[in-house]
Amino acid sequence: MGPRLRGDDQSEIERIIAMSKDNKSESAEDRLIARYFQPLATHPGAFALVDDAAVLAPPAGCDLVLKADGIIAGVHFFPDDPPDTVARKALRVNLSDLAAKGARPLGFLLTLALPKQIGEAWLEPFARALGQDAEAFGCPLFGGDTVRTPGPIGISIAVFGAVPQGAMVRRAGAKPGDRVVVTGTIGDAALGLLLRRDAAAAGRLGLARDLREHLAARYLVPQPRLAIALALRAHASAAMDVSDGLAGDLAKLCRASGVAAEIACARVPLSDAGRAALAKEPALIETIVTGGDDYEVLATVPADKVDALRQEAAAAGVTVTEIGAIIASGGTASDGEAHFFGADGKPMALAHPSFSHF
Repeated sequence: MGPRLRGDDQSEIERIIAMSKDNKSESAEDRLIARYFQPLATHPGAFALVDDAAVLAPPAGCDLVLKADGIIAGVHFFPDDPPDTVARKALRVNLSDLAAKGARPLGFLLTLALPKQIGEAWLEPFARALGQDAEAFGCPLFGGDTVRTPGPIGISIAVFGAVPQGAMVRRAGAKPGDRVVVTGTIGDAALGLLLRRDAAAAGRLGLARDLREHLAARYLVPQPRLAIALALRAHASAAMDVSDGLAGDLAKLCRASGVAAEIACARVPLSDAGRAALAKEPALIETIVTGGDDYEVLATVPADKVDALRQEAAAAGVTVTEIGAIIASGGTASDGEAHFFGADGKPMALAHPSFSHF
């Protein structure tokens, strides 16, 4: 249930509250923000988090790209996950969306809902990791809010980025004949989640320790593909990140574009751990293509541009794999359908194509 405090220990938040009683001009929330988050507000437009709002001038000739995603303990991460990995996940799931839109990060807003028992043992590594990622990705903090909650930890981040005017890569834009590509490997996070939920799964799948650790890490900390943002703008007709599962997210892209898609599961890129798990339990292919939390980029690319995208991505250290093609929908109810075919060439019937909160 997260870092625990003994009954006779006072949480850091409560300590700050006590300190504020000696300084009527500064609230406990002000002290918390100053200690943990003011160092992350490195942009002058953030005014060191002492104002009610921040300002940001868009780069000349650019559009702003806006995105907000939240993560909740017990839903998007386990309550006992390390606070540094929680911080990185909270920011990176948003940066993944910017990457898929071909955008570069400019900054973010943070809203934290903290239970009473959360103290310095959690807040200090959370803020430190968040600051490290903010610096590494060129995405400083501009402000936000901190609130108390009786429920689980809630973290909401609104991120903003920039693209040249009119150049954002949208979901709409895929055309028949385009090839479907993905970055990295698919299914690792879903398999990592499976191992967390099912203690016997690792033994059943016969996974070595390094393979188990790889899957666990892929679930804990996403890797946003910001390095290929420019290449996507140059070559992709449509793109989005894979958060709710490859099958479900591809269907969303197809619906936005008014097309359908055909995917060969045998071509979906897998890690060594993913291949080992699938070899032991072939039925896991459904978990791999529907499980979500990959935070890879899914894109459609004209056939004559695939090689250029692949080469530019490789130069940036990102692997791109072609897994299928966009087909015409015929203007029927098949609009938005993503057809997946197994290794035997037969259509797959996916019981739950996409993660959904509702």
